[in-house]
Amino acid sequence: MFLSEFSLKNGAAVLVWAGLTFSSFSSFSQKLSAGTPESAGMSSERLKRVDRILQSFVDEERVAGAIGFVARNGKIVYHKSFGYNDLEARTPLSKDAIVRIASQTKAITSAAIMLLYEEGHFLLDDPVSRYLPSFAHPKVLETFNPGDSTYTARPAKREITIRDLLTHTSGIGYAVIGTKEANAIYAKHNIPVGLEGPSASLKEVMERLGGLPLFHEPGTRYLYGLNSDVLGYLVEVISGKTLADFFRERLFKPLGMDDTYFNLPLQKQERLAVLYTENADRKTVKVSDHGSPLAKDGKMLENYPRSNGTYFSGGAGLSSTAYDYAMFLQMLLNRGRYNGHQIMSPTTVKMFTANQIGHLTEGKNNFSLGFGITTEAQALKLPMAAGTFDWGGAFGTQYWVDPVEGIVGVVITQKQPSSWGGELSGKFKAAVYQAITQSNQPH
Repeated sequence: MFLSEFSLKNGAAVLVWAGLTFSSFSSFSQKLSAGTPESAGMSSERLKRVDRILQSFVDEERVAGAIGFVARNGKIVYHKSFGYNDLEARTPLSKDAIVRIASQTKAITSAAIMLLYEEGHFLLDDPVSRYLPSFAHPKVLETFNPGDSTYTARPAKREITIRDLLTHTSGIGYAVIGTKEANAIYAKHNIPVGLEGPSASLKEVMERLGGLPLFHEPGTRYLYGLNSDVLGYLVEVISGKTLADFFRERLFKPLGMDDTYFNLPLQKQERLAVLYTENADRKTVKVSDHGSPLAKDGKMLENYPRSNGTYFSGGAGLSSTAYDYAMFLQMLLNRGRYNGHQIMSPTTVKMFTANQIGHLTEGKNNFSLGFGITTEAQALKLPMAAGTFDWGGAFGTQYWVDPVEGIVGVVITQKQPSSWGGELSGKFKAAVYQAITQSNQPH
Protein backbone atom coordinates (compact mmCIF):
# COMPACT_ATOMS: atom_id res chain seq x y z
CA MET A 1 0.00 0.00 0.00
CA PHE A 2 1.02 3.62 -0.57
CA LEU A 3 -0.40 4.75 2.77
CA SER A 4 2.13 5.69 5.37
CA GLU A 5 -0.19 5.96 8.33
CA PHE A 6 -3.72 5.13 9.44
CA SER A 7 -5.46 6.63 12.43
CA LEU A 8 -8.78 7.75 13.85
CA LYS A 9 -9.48 11.46 14.22
CA ASN A 10 -12.71 13.15 15.29
CA GLY A 11 -14.39 9.77 15.13
CA ALA A 12 -13.66 9.31 11.40
CA ALA A 13 -11.12 7.36 9.44
CA VAL A 14 -8.18 9.49 8.39
CA LEU A 15 -5.48 8.48 5.94
CA VAL A 16 -2.08 10.14 5.93
CA TRP A 17 -0.44 9.91 2.53
CA ALA A 18 2.77 11.66 1.48
CA GLY A 19 2.48 13.99 4.44
CA LEU A 20 -1.10 15.01 3.63
CA THR A 21 -4.27 14.00 5.45
CA PHE A 22 -7.21 12.79 3.39
CA SER A 23 -10.47 12.61 5.32
CA SER A 24 -12.60 9.46 5.14
CA PHE A 25 -12.45 6.52 2.77
CA SER A 26 -15.74 7.59 1.15
CA SER A 27 -14.24 10.82 -0.18
CA PHE A 28 -12.10 8.82 -2.60
CA SER A 29 -15.08 7.80 -4.75
CA GLN A 30 -17.89 10.18 -3.85
CA LYS A 31 -19.48 12.84 -6.01
CA LEU A 32 -20.09 16.32 -4.74
CA SER A 33 -23.43 16.41 -2.94
CA ALA A 34 -25.33 18.93 -0.85
CA GLY A 35 -24.69 18.81 2.87
CA THR A 36 -25.05 20.96 5.93
CA PRO A 37 -21.94 22.74 7.13
CA GLU A 38 -22.29 20.92 10.44
CA SER A 39 -22.16 17.54 8.68
CA ALA A 40 -18.74 18.57 7.34
CA GLY A 41 -17.34 19.98 10.58
CA MET A 42 -18.19 23.60 9.80
CA SER A 43 -20.53 26.22 11.25
CA SER A 44 -23.56 27.57 9.38
CA GLU A 45 -23.54 30.67 11.51
CA ARG A 46 -19.87 31.42 10.91
CA LEU A 47 -20.26 30.86 7.15
CA LYS A 48 -22.59 33.88 7.12
CA ARG A 49 -19.43 35.95 7.34
CA VAL A 50 -18.66 34.84 3.78
CA ASP A 51 -21.98 36.40 2.73
CA ARG A 52 -21.04 39.72 4.32
CA ILE A 53 -17.60 39.79 2.70
CA LEU A 54 -18.77 39.03 -0.83
CA GLN A 55 -21.75 41.37 -0.52
CA SER A 56 -19.49 44.18 0.70
CA PHE A 57 -17.41 44.03 -2.49
CA VAL A 58 -20.64 44.42 -4.49
CA ASP A 59 -22.02 47.21 -2.27
CA GLU A 60 -18.78 49.16 -2.58
CA GLU A 61 -18.88 48.67 -6.38
CA ARG A 62 -15.48 47.02 -6.41
CA VAL A 63 -16.99 44.15 -8.41
CA ALA A 64 -20.29 43.80 -10.22
CA GLY A 65 -20.97 40.36 -8.79
CA ALA A 66 -19.30 37.41 -7.12
CA ILE A 67 -19.86 33.67 -6.75
CA GLY A 68 -18.53 31.60 -3.86
CA PHE A 69 -18.34 27.80 -3.69
CA VAL A 70 -17.05 25.62 -0.86
CA ALA A 71 -17.11 21.85 -0.44
CA ARG A 72 -15.64 19.92 2.46
CA ASN A 73 -15.14 16.15 2.37
CA GLY A 74 -17.31 16.09 -0.76
CA LYS A 75 -20.21 17.97 0.82
CA ILE A 76 -21.23 21.27 -0.75
CA VAL A 77 -21.54 23.56 2.24
CA TYR A 78 -21.63 26.89 0.42
CA HIS A 79 -22.68 27.93 -3.10
CA LYS A 80 -24.05 31.44 -3.47
CA SER A 81 -23.95 34.41 -5.79
CA PHE A 82 -24.04 38.11 -4.99
CA GLY A 83 -24.58 41.25 -7.01
CA TYR A 84 -25.21 41.64 -10.68
CA ASN A 85 -24.46 40.07 -14.00
CA ASP A 86 -25.38 43.35 -15.71
CA LEU A 87 -24.84 46.42 -13.54
CA GLU A 88 -26.81 48.74 -15.78
CA ALA A 89 -29.84 46.48 -16.10
CA ARG A 90 -29.52 45.30 -12.47
CA THR A 91 -29.76 41.71 -13.66
CA PRO A 92 -28.76 39.37 -10.79
CA LEU A 93 -25.70 37.17 -11.19
CA SER A 94 -26.70 33.51 -11.06
CA LYS A 95 -24.59 31.04 -9.11
CA ASP A 96 -24.56 28.78 -12.19
CA ALA A 97 -23.38 31.55 -14.54
CA ILE A 98 -20.85 30.41 -17.12
CA VAL A 99 -17.63 32.41 -16.74
CA ARG A 100 -14.34 32.80 -18.58
CA ILE A 101 -11.80 30.89 -16.49
CA ALA A 102 -8.68 31.83 -18.50
CA SER A 103 -5.62 30.28 -16.79
CA GLN A 104 -7.73 27.81 -14.84
CA THR A 105 -7.64 26.02 -18.20
CA LYS A 106 -3.99 25.19 -17.53
CA ALA A 107 -4.64 22.59 -14.82
CA ILE A 108 -7.08 20.77 -17.09
CA THR A 109 -4.50 20.73 -19.88
CA SER A 110 -1.92 19.37 -17.43
CA ALA A 111 -4.40 16.67 -16.39
CA ALA A 112 -4.82 15.69 -20.05
CA ILE A 113 -1.04 15.37 -20.34
CA MET A 114 -0.95 13.16 -17.25
CA LEU A 115 -3.61 10.87 -18.76
CA LEU A 116 -1.44 10.40 -21.84
CA TYR A 117 1.61 9.88 -19.62
CA GLU A 118 -0.26 7.10 -17.79
CA GLU A 119 -0.90 5.40 -21.13
CA GLY A 120 2.81 5.29 -21.92
CA HIS A 121 2.90 7.75 -24.80
CA PHE A 122 5.94 9.55 -23.35
CA LEU A 123 8.01 10.15 -20.26
CA LEU A 124 7.90 13.54 -18.58
CA ASP A 125 11.61 14.09 -19.09
CA ASP A 126 11.44 13.38 -22.81
CA PRO A 127 12.44 16.33 -25.00
CA VAL A 128 9.26 17.87 -26.39
CA SER A 129 11.00 18.08 -29.78
CA ARG A 130 10.65 14.30 -30.06
CA TYR A 131 6.94 14.93 -30.65
CA LEU A 132 6.97 18.59 -31.79
CA PRO A 133 10.02 18.95 -34.06
CA SER A 134 9.75 22.75 -34.30
CA PHE A 135 11.02 22.94 -30.70
CA ALA A 136 14.30 21.17 -31.52
CA HIS A 137 17.60 22.95 -30.94
CA PRO A 138 16.22 25.78 -28.78
CA LYS A 139 18.10 29.05 -28.41
CA VAL A 140 18.27 31.46 -25.48
CA LEU A 141 17.91 35.23 -25.89
CA GLU A 142 21.18 37.13 -25.50
CA THR A 143 20.53 40.68 -26.73
CA PHE A 144 17.33 42.54 -27.61
CA ASN A 145 16.83 45.78 -29.54
CA PRO A 146 13.63 47.49 -28.35
CA GLY A 147 13.67 49.75 -31.37
CA ASP A 148 12.80 47.04 -33.87
CA SER A 149 12.43 43.89 -31.71
CA THR A 150 15.45 42.25 -33.28
CA TYR A 151 17.59 39.99 -31.10
CA THR A 152 20.52 37.66 -30.90
CA ALA A 153 20.41 34.21 -29.30
CA ARG A 154 22.78 31.40 -28.35
CA PRO A 155 22.14 27.65 -28.39
CA ALA A 156 20.50 26.39 -25.20
CA LYS A 157 22.44 23.96 -23.07
CA ARG A 158 19.74 21.33 -23.39
CA GLU A 159 16.36 20.60 -24.95
CA ILE A 160 13.02 21.57 -23.39
CA THR A 161 11.33 18.61 -21.67
CA ILE A 162 7.66 17.95 -21.13
CA ARG A 163 8.27 18.40 -17.41
CA ASP A 164 9.74 21.85 -18.11
CA LEU A 165 6.50 22.80 -19.84
CA LEU A 166 4.35 21.49 -16.99
CA THR A 167 6.36 23.43 -14.41
CA HIS A 168 6.82 26.66 -16.41
CA THR A 169 10.59 26.26 -16.30
CA SER A 170 11.08 25.88 -20.06
CA GLY A 171 12.15 29.46 -20.73
CA ILE A 172 9.10 30.15 -22.93
CA GLY A 173 7.53 33.53 -22.12
CA TYR A 174 4.04 34.96 -22.40
CA ALA A 175 2.57 37.13 -25.10
CA VAL A 176 0.89 40.41 -24.04
CA ILE A 177 1.30 39.82 -20.27
CA GLY A 178 4.96 38.74 -20.28
CA THR A 179 8.24 40.63 -20.15
CA LYS A 180 8.77 43.54 -22.52
CA GLU A 181 11.09 41.37 -24.60
CA ALA A 182 8.59 38.52 -24.82
CA ASN A 183 5.70 40.87 -25.59
CA ALA A 184 7.61 42.51 -28.43
CA ILE A 185 9.09 39.37 -29.99
CA TYR A 186 5.83 37.45 -29.82
CA ALA A 187 3.82 40.38 -31.22
CA LYS A 188 6.25 40.66 -34.15
CA HIS A 189 5.75 36.95 -34.92
CA ASN A 190 1.99 36.95 -34.33
CA ILE A 191 1.97 34.76 -31.22
CA PRO A 192 -1.35 35.29 -29.36
CA VAL A 193 -1.96 35.24 -25.63
CA GLY A 194 -4.53 32.54 -26.32
CA LEU A 195 -7.78 34.48 -26.71
CA GLU A 196 -7.48 37.20 -29.32
CA GLY A 197 -7.14 34.93 -32.36
CA PRO A 198 -9.97 32.37 -32.16
CA SER A 199 -9.68 31.47 -35.85
CA ALA A 200 -5.89 30.98 -35.77
CA SER A 201 -4.29 27.60 -36.35
CA LEU A 202 -2.86 26.12 -33.16
CA LYS A 203 -0.43 24.07 -35.24
CA GLU A 204 0.91 27.08 -37.12
CA VAL A 205 1.22 29.27 -34.01
CA MET A 206 3.01 26.60 -32.01
CA GLU A 207 5.40 25.89 -34.86
CA ARG A 208 6.28 29.59 -35.03
CA LEU A 209 6.72 29.68 -31.25
CA GLY A 210 9.11 26.72 -31.39
CA GLY A 211 11.54 28.73 -33.49
CA LEU A 212 11.60 31.78 -31.20
CA PRO A 213 14.16 32.34 -28.42
CA LEU A 214 13.78 31.20 -24.84
CA PHE A 215 14.17 33.76 -22.07
CA HIS A 216 16.34 31.55 -19.85
CA GLU A 217 18.03 28.16 -19.97
CA PRO A 218 15.51 25.29 -19.67
CA GLY A 219 15.01 24.08 -16.10
CA THR A 220 16.85 26.93 -14.38
CA ARG A 221 14.04 29.35 -13.51
CA TYR A 222 10.28 29.59 -13.08
CA LEU A 223 8.80 31.85 -15.78
CA TYR A 224 5.06 31.89 -16.37
CA GLY A 225 4.56 31.44 -20.08
CA LEU A 226 2.74 29.86 -23.00
CA ASN A 227 3.79 26.38 -21.88
CA SER A 228 0.23 25.09 -21.53
CA ASP A 229 -0.61 26.13 -25.08
CA VAL A 230 2.34 24.00 -26.21
CA LEU A 231 1.07 21.15 -24.02
CA GLY A 232 -2.40 21.49 -25.55
CA TYR A 233 -0.88 21.11 -29.00
CA LEU A 234 1.09 18.10 -27.74
CA VAL A 235 -2.19 16.52 -26.61
CA GLU A 236 -3.56 17.02 -30.14
CA VAL A 237 -0.48 15.53 -31.80
CA ILE A 238 -0.30 12.49 -29.50
CA SER A 239 -4.05 11.76 -29.36
CA GLY A 240 -5.00 12.65 -32.91
CA LYS A 241 -7.96 14.63 -31.54
CA THR A 242 -8.59 18.32 -31.07
CA LEU A 243 -7.98 19.51 -27.55
CA ALA A 244 -11.68 20.29 -27.24
CA ASP A 245 -12.65 16.73 -28.17
CA PHE A 246 -10.00 15.19 -25.92
CA PHE A 247 -11.20 17.24 -22.95
CA ARG A 248 -14.82 16.34 -23.63
CA GLU A 249 -14.21 12.61 -24.02
CA ARG A 250 -11.58 12.00 -21.35
CA LEU A 251 -12.43 14.54 -18.64
CA PHE A 252 -15.65 16.52 -18.99
CA LYS A 253 -18.01 13.69 -19.92
CA PRO A 254 -16.88 11.18 -17.25
CA LEU A 255 -16.73 13.89 -14.59
CA GLY A 256 -20.13 15.31 -15.53
CA MET A 257 -18.73 18.74 -16.43
CA ASP A 258 -21.58 19.67 -18.75
CA ASP A 259 -21.00 23.43 -18.68
CA THR A 260 -17.30 23.60 -19.60
CA TYR A 261 -16.32 24.48 -23.17
CA PHE A 262 -13.93 26.29 -25.45
CA ASN A 263 -16.88 27.30 -27.66
CA LEU A 264 -20.20 27.68 -25.87
CA PRO A 265 -23.16 25.96 -27.54
CA LEU A 266 -25.76 28.43 -28.77
CA GLN A 267 -28.30 27.30 -26.17
CA LYS A 268 -25.89 28.12 -23.32
CA GLN A 269 -24.54 31.44 -24.54
CA GLU A 270 -27.13 33.48 -22.67
CA ARG A 271 -25.63 32.16 -19.42
CA LEU A 272 -22.21 33.70 -20.17
CA ALA A 273 -21.52 36.36 -17.57
CA VAL A 274 -20.88 39.97 -18.58
CA LEU A 275 -17.20 40.89 -18.38
CA TYR A 276 -16.01 44.04 -16.58
CA THR A 277 -12.82 46.04 -16.21
CA GLU A 278 -11.69 49.17 -14.32
CA ASN A 279 -11.33 52.72 -15.52
CA ALA A 280 -8.66 55.14 -14.29
CA ASP A 281 -10.67 55.76 -11.11
CA ARG A 282 -10.86 51.98 -10.48
CA LYS A 283 -14.59 52.14 -11.16
CA THR A 284 -16.14 48.93 -12.49
CA VAL A 285 -17.14 49.36 -16.16
CA LYS A 286 -17.98 46.98 -19.01
CA VAL A 287 -14.95 45.67 -20.87
CA SER A 288 -16.94 45.72 -24.12
CA ASP A 289 -17.05 49.53 -23.86
CA HIS A 290 -13.52 50.16 -22.59
CA GLY A 291 -11.18 47.27 -23.50
CA SER A 292 -8.50 46.12 -21.06
CA PRO A 293 -4.72 45.62 -20.89
CA LEU A 294 -5.30 42.04 -22.01
CA ALA A 295 -7.00 43.15 -25.25
CA LYS A 296 -7.91 46.63 -26.43
CA ASP A 297 -10.82 45.14 -28.36
CA GLY A 298 -13.20 44.74 -25.45
CA LYS A 299 -15.97 43.26 -27.58
CA MET A 300 -13.63 40.48 -28.73
CA LEU A 301 -12.64 39.75 -25.13
CA GLU A 302 -16.30 39.71 -24.14
CA ASN A 303 -17.41 37.43 -26.95
CA TYR A 304 -14.61 34.95 -27.65
CA PRO A 305 -16.47 32.04 -25.94
CA ARG A 306 -19.25 32.64 -28.49
CA SER A 307 -16.88 32.83 -31.48
CA ASN A 308 -16.92 29.15 -32.52
CA GLY A 309 -13.14 29.40 -32.83
CA THR A 310 -10.59 26.78 -33.80
CA TYR A 311 -7.67 27.95 -31.62
CA PHE A 312 -8.02 25.78 -28.53
CA SER A 313 -5.72 27.50 -26.06
CA GLY A 314 -4.61 25.03 -23.40
CA GLY A 315 -3.50 27.97 -21.31
CA ALA A 316 -6.52 30.23 -21.35
CA GLY A 317 -9.42 29.21 -23.58
CA LEU A 318 -12.09 27.54 -21.42
CA SER A 319 -15.29 28.84 -19.88
CA SER A 320 -16.96 26.98 -17.02
CA THR A 321 -18.98 27.30 -13.81
CA ALA A 322 -17.98 27.19 -10.17
CA TYR A 323 -19.70 23.81 -9.76
CA ASP A 324 -18.22 22.28 -12.91
CA TYR A 325 -14.68 23.26 -11.98
CA ALA A 326 -15.21 22.03 -8.44
CA MET A 327 -15.95 18.55 -9.81
CA PHE A 328 -12.54 18.51 -11.49
CA LEU A 329 -10.91 19.61 -8.23
CA GLN A 330 -12.86 17.07 -6.17
CA MET A 331 -11.61 14.34 -8.49
CA LEU A 332 -8.06 15.29 -7.55
CA LEU A 333 -8.94 15.45 -3.86
CA ASN A 334 -10.45 11.97 -4.29
CA ARG A 335 -7.08 10.80 -5.64
CA GLY A 336 -8.30 10.49 -9.21
CA ARG A 337 -11.76 9.01 -8.72
CA TYR A 338 -15.11 10.70 -9.33
CA ASN A 339 -18.60 9.91 -10.59
CA GLY A 340 -17.80 6.19 -10.62
CA HIS A 341 -14.74 6.66 -12.83
CA GLN A 342 -11.08 6.25 -11.93
CA ILE A 343 -9.93 9.15 -14.09
CA MET A 344 -6.33 9.07 -12.89
CA SER A 345 -4.28 6.81 -10.64
CA PRO A 346 -3.72 7.96 -7.03
CA THR A 347 0.01 7.65 -7.66
CA THR A 348 -0.28 10.02 -10.61
CA VAL A 349 -2.33 12.52 -8.58
CA LYS A 350 0.36 12.42 -5.90
CA MET A 351 3.01 13.39 -8.45
CA PHE A 352 0.70 15.84 -10.23
CA THR A 353 0.09 17.87 -7.07
CA ALA A 354 3.55 17.72 -5.45
CA ASN A 355 6.31 20.32 -5.70
CA GLN A 356 8.32 19.72 -8.88
CA ILE A 357 10.59 22.76 -9.01
CA GLY A 358 12.88 22.07 -6.05
CA HIS A 359 14.44 25.22 -4.67
CA LEU A 360 12.91 27.38 -7.39
CA THR A 361 9.72 29.24 -6.47
CA GLU A 362 6.58 30.67 -8.06
CA GLY A 363 6.32 33.88 -6.07
CA LYS A 364 6.55 32.61 -2.49
CA ASN A 365 5.12 29.19 -3.32
CA ASN A 366 6.33 26.02 -4.98
CA PHE A 367 4.87 24.67 -8.20
CA SER A 368 3.73 21.19 -9.20
CA LEU A 369 2.89 19.89 -12.67
CA GLY A 370 0.06 22.38 -12.94
CA PHE A 371 -0.58 24.16 -9.64
CA GLY A 372 0.93 26.57 -7.17
CA ILE A 373 1.78 24.68 -3.97
CA THR A 374 1.57 26.22 -0.50
CA THR A 375 4.90 25.82 1.29
CA GLU A 376 5.41 25.13 4.98
CA ALA A 377 6.54 28.74 5.41
CA GLN A 378 3.44 30.11 3.67
CA ALA A 379 1.17 27.81 5.69
CA LEU A 380 2.37 29.59 8.84
CA LYS A 381 1.00 32.85 7.42
CA LEU A 382 -2.17 31.62 5.69
CA PRO A 383 -5.07 29.41 6.80
CA MET A 384 -4.40 26.78 4.11
CA ALA A 385 -2.31 23.77 5.02
CA ALA A 386 1.07 23.09 3.45
CA GLY A 387 0.51 21.12 0.26
CA THR A 388 -2.62 23.05 -0.70
CA PHE A 389 -2.70 23.45 -4.48
CA ASP A 390 -4.27 26.39 -6.25
CA TRP A 391 -4.38 28.79 -9.17
CA GLY A 392 -6.68 31.29 -10.82
CA GLY A 393 -7.56 33.11 -14.00
CA ALA A 394 -7.10 36.61 -15.42
CA PHE A 395 -10.82 37.39 -15.35
CA GLY A 396 -11.11 37.24 -11.57
CA THR A 397 -11.41 33.53 -10.75
CA GLN A 398 -9.52 31.69 -8.00
CA TYR A 399 -9.56 28.12 -6.69
CA TRP A 400 -7.76 25.96 -4.17
CA VAL A 401 -7.76 22.41 -2.83
CA ASP A 402 -6.61 21.75 0.73
CA PRO A 403 -6.03 17.97 1.06
CA VAL A 404 -5.53 18.23 4.82
CA GLU A 405 -8.85 19.91 5.57
CA GLY A 406 -10.67 18.30 2.62
CA ILE A 407 -11.59 21.71 1.22
CA VAL A 408 -12.41 22.62 -2.37
CA GLY A 409 -12.90 26.36 -2.73
CA VAL A 410 -13.78 28.51 -5.74
CA VAL A 411 -14.44 32.26 -5.85
CA ILE A 412 -15.45 33.98 -9.07
CA THR A 413 -15.86 37.46 -10.46
CA GLN A 414 -15.68 38.55 -14.10
CA LYS A 415 -13.34 41.52 -14.13
CA GLN A 416 -10.01 42.14 -15.86
CA PRO A 417 -7.97 43.64 -14.41
CA SER A 418 -9.20 44.00 -10.85
CA SER A 419 -7.41 45.97 -8.15
CA TRP A 420 -9.48 44.12 -5.58
CA GLY A 421 -8.98 40.53 -6.74
CA GLY A 422 -6.28 39.57 -4.24
CA GLU A 423 -8.11 41.14 -1.33
CA LEU A 424 -11.41 39.47 -2.22
CA SER A 425 -9.76 36.06 -2.61
CA GLY A 426 -7.80 36.42 0.62
CA LYS A 427 -10.81 37.48 2.67
CA PHE A 428 -12.94 34.72 1.14
CA LYS A 429 -10.38 32.09 2.13
CA ALA A 430 -10.03 33.49 5.65
CA ALA A 431 -13.81 33.42 6.09
CA VAL A 432 -14.03 29.83 4.86
CA TYR A 433 -11.39 28.57 7.28
CA GLN A 434 -12.75 30.42 10.30
CA ALA A 435 -15.99 28.50 9.77
CA ILE A 436 -14.23 25.16 10.42
CA THR A 437 -15.17 23.78 13.83
CA GLN A 438 -13.45 20.39 13.53
CA SER A 439 -9.98 20.62 12.05
CA ASN A 440 -7.99 17.73 10.62
CA GLN A 441 -4.70 19.46 11.38
CA PRO A 442 -2.69 18.29 14.40
CA HIS A 443 -2.94 20.47 17.48
